[in-house]
Amino acid sequence: MNPTHIEHLGIAVVSLNEAIPFFETLLGTKCYSIEEVADQKVRTAFFKIGQTKIELLEPTSPESTIASFIEKNNGRGGIHHIAFAVNGIEEQLASAQEAGIRLIDSKPRKGAEGLDIAFLHPKSTFGVLTELCEKK
Repeated sequence: MNPTHIEHLGIAVVSLNEAIPFFETLLGTKCYSIEEVADQKVRTAFFKIGQTKIELLEPTSPESTIASFIEKNNGRGGIHHIAFAVNGIEEQLASAQEAGIRLIDSKPRKGAEGLDIAFLHPKSTFGVLTELCEKK
């Protein structure tokens, strides 16, 4: 695999309304986008730091994977995933699978900001949920 850069770090939060002001103060920059990704049952908020983004993830349903993650982390949330920008996401997924990396997504799907995304299983990535992203 050949990532071009860290696309973003995903942080699960209970409430965007509470988290956004904190991160604006911490990072010294304003949130530039809030978006709902309905099929993933999540609302996202983005901050840009250099070439890398911070993505806050708030569950919109108790059935969302973000809600489950927050529950498993004593209701506090925390760092959920790291995302790498790649070119040719389909080829990158095939390469990962050939290397024995377990995939959550065998094909890309649409994510926030219109990116094509796919996740690698944390059991194959030393416990780190890893996302591949491609801007089309």
